[in-house]
Amino acid sequence: MSSTEAAVVKDELNKLECYFTWDLEKEKLDLTDILNRLEGHVDFKRGGDAGLAQTYNSLGFVKYLLGSHEEALVFMQKSVELIKEYWDNNCDRWLIVPYGNLAWLQYHMKCFGECKGYLEKIKSIEQKFSDSALGLHHEVLGEKAWAFFKFSRKYYNQAKECFEKALELEPENAQWNCGYAFVLHRIETQFSTKPSLATIKQLRLALEANSDNDELKAILALKLAQSMEYDEGEKLMEEALEGSPNAPNVIRYVGKFLRDYGSVETSIALLKRALEKSPTSAFIHHQLGLCYKRKKNYLQSQGGQKSTRAAAEIQRLRSQCIYHLDKTTELRCGFIIAMNELAIQYSEDGKLDRAEELFQQALQIAKEKNESLQYVIRCYAEFHQYKRRSFPEAISYHMECLKIDKDSKDGKKSAKHLNKINDRWSSKSSGHGSAQRFFAKKEKGHAGP
Repeated sequence: MSSTEAAVVKDELNKLECYFTWDLEKEKLDLTDILNRLEGHVDFKRGGDAGLAQTYNSLGFVKYLLGSHEEALVFMQKSVELIKEYWDNNCDRWLIVPYGNLAWLQYHMKCFGECKGYLEKIKSIEQKFSDSALGLHHEVLGEKAWAFFKFSRKYYNQAKECFEKALELEPENAQWNCGYAFVLHRIETQFSTKPSLATIKQLRLALEANSDNDELKAILALKLAQSMEYDEGEKLMEEALEGSPNAPNVIRYVGKFLRDYGSVETSIALLKRALEKSPTSAFIHHQLGLCYKRKKNYLQSQGGQKSTRAAAEIQRLRSQCIYHLDKTTELRCGFIIAMNELAIQYSEDGKLDRAEELFQQALQIAKEKNESLQYVIRCYAEFHQYKRRSFPEAISYHMECLKIDKDSKDGKKSAKHLNKINDRWSSKSSGHGSAQRFFAKKEKGHAGP
């Protein structure tokens, strides 16, 4: 191919609507985690043939990013095959994205004839539906939304926007209603523990269109329980468990529901069963770690450390918690909340150097991702305050936490800790003058340190 021809082909490729043109940047993605999750979707055939086709398309792109072009080709071709089987004579617009992916992949594999062939197929579809541009078809918008949703929480807002546009064009579409419910749930979970009426309403709409989707039932059950509608939540959770007793994504939510609103023991049993089916699930290991933490905290609150037997049980539970959180961070290295919790558990176990190492890693990743930073800083400040007994460092990090947002939950906690330090230690050393200066400024009306 001449340089002129190559330039023309590249220009056509850049106009396509597909994963290669949607700014899914490799540097922002945890490819191992994405691969594990997508393979889990395939194993349990979640989403039916249409959803499975999208999953294979996503798998193909991940394999391309990992440099496995031949495997990428197999997965993308499988996606096309499933779309043709599922949609039969109405498959054309559903093929726009996978054909675009294949055109790009063939270009990178230097198979220019095949690349041009896929470009011709897309042109043919475009001419057949000349009433709108490729990127304005609800099939393309929906696929784009799912891609953003599956690949990283950094893209949740883009996924939300794409689902909204797709639903404007196809309001009754079951896939887009389901995806929109999922992304609203995830965004809400990131920023609030209190469910909104809008998210609950969308979950209900999605469930009406996807009545056999047990993951939707489980998520809605959790939201209802958080809104103190326990009876309906429990009924939905029972239905989800009965319908998908071995699906890790469902078991994960059932486990959380039981841990928070029922039996921790039952939650552990369910999660262990799910782990047998999906041993590489970071989320299931994380939930198990939190269950053991809950049991340990309860025993401690009952004064368990006063007896040798209870103290040994607390240590066993802490070890189990650490084991599962270790597995979580091993399987998903960028899981900041799990890494932060693991640091806390190691500090309680007296392994302060290991805790320090994990806190530093969590801080670095939180700064790089601009995610959960205030929470990690506040926990690190408490580590210095209560485990290291290093009050100048504790003051420094509590003040850093306040600078981010003094009115947030973490900001308010740091302010309380600074009050404690100021009351007890302000006169002990010059380093503690930082706390005095902070409170002096606060009294004068300053927003922060």
